[in-house]
Amino acid sequence: MSERPPALRLLWGQIRYQNRIFWRTPIAAFFTLVFPLMFLFVFTLLFGNDTIEELGVTTAQFYSPALAVFAAVSATYTNLAIGTAFSRDLGILKRVRGTPLPPWLYLAGRVGSAVWVAAIAIFLMLGVGIVLFGVTVYVETLPALIVSFLVGVSCFAALGLLIAALAPNGDSSPALANATLLPLAFISDIFIVPAEEAPTWIGTLGNVFPLKHFARTFLDSFNPIAVQAQGSWLGQFHWADLGVMALWLAGGALLAARLFTWEPRGGERARSRRSLRRSVEATT
Repeated sequence: MSERPPALRLLWGQIRYQNRIFWRTPIAAFFTLVFPLMFLFVFTLLFGNDTIEELGVTTAQFYSPALAVFAAVSATYTNLAIGTAFSRDLGILKRVRGTPLPPWLYLAGRVGSAVWVAAIAIFLMLGVGIVLFGVTVYVETLPALIVSFLVGVSCFAALGLLIAALAPNGDSSPALANATLLPLAFISDIFIVPAEEAPTWIGTLGNVFPLKHFARTFLDSFNPIAVQAQGSWLGQFHWADLGVMALWLAGGALLAARLFTWEPRGGERARSRRSLRRSVEATT
């Protein structure tokens, strides 16, 4: 009997496999990478790349990191929720459990691929901002940005798997993912510049959810006033924001592990049986 390949090799193979699936799905690549980039061009053209008085940064200096966060969340939260739910309906998850591959490695491969795509989305968004719109990157904030990225995408990957677990079927997963993400983006300093005259309850509501905390860690790292106020590279870490995201990560992971199912739900299973019965009857 041959030995099973090491777990790291299996994990890397699953990440590469899931990556191929992503790039062979043009609609997913478009909405994850191109769609947020279009927003950057639209906002910069509409508002001009002038200084935003309330923040002391240009339009691109605000929207590049904000939309980079949105793209990273789309790569992890939205794509994982939708892709995993549809794979469950198609019976792929059930078949995976019948193979020698440990189920956790399959899910880890999905998450690893989503994190890789999220990193590409952030590099693309910030790269375009730097080259075309003069966005400034501060070297002292890079360690904090990397940690914020890892905690943020881990948080939203766990929440994406939770949405997949809660979705009754694959068809409902896009509605669940988008209905929870898009409204939050408007109150989490992603699409709208924060203003002092905004109702207090909107800011309070945004602070409850992790998206605003993820966005804040990136926005402050590109704001020269905040960077100067925070001092050395160690002072650039947003410990409170990281703590909130870590709490959502822990809660999302626990609930996803408890509620996640590998087999199609009742309705999908019944439809599969009916399809199989019709196929058998057609051949007899």
